[in-house]
Amino acid sequence: MGSYMARPEDMKRRWLVVDGTDQVLGRLAVRIATVLMGKHQPIYTPHVDTGDFVIVVNADKVKVSPPDRPRTRLITYHTGWLGGLRRDPMTEVFERNPAKVVQLAVRRMLPKNKLGRRLYAKLKVYAGPKHPHVAQQPQPFPETV
Repeated sequence: MGSYMARPEDMKRRWLVVDGTDQVLGRLAVRIATVLMGKHQPIYTPHVDTGDFVIVVNADKVKVSPPDRPRTRLITYHTGWLGGLRRDPMTEVFERNPAKVVQLAVRRMLPKNKLGRRLYAKLKVYAGPKHPHVAQQPQPFPETV
């Protein structure tokens, strides 16, 4: 008897919605990355996309712990040009685009390959309480992930 290997055509994807109000950024990102990869399901297979879609609302109300971290934490990115390494404080990035902070936290927890890029495409983050994915009938995010 061999091990079960999930196939992409057998997957039934759910849409889950999570409210970021008063949640700690790192802990929220870990739970989201786990669901995107599909590790919360018994049919998890490392090389197959077995995860669900995740919608994050109220990303502007996410907390960062410890409280002084947003001032000291630098978000690093590269523009693609020579000498284009940029470092911005988390507070500035959060003021410009609060959804970007959540996206970066989750993206850096996913695999760094083609599968990781496909998993990241299933993440939808919105700063406010509304999202345009009502037609997908999203379910509440499970608390035990």
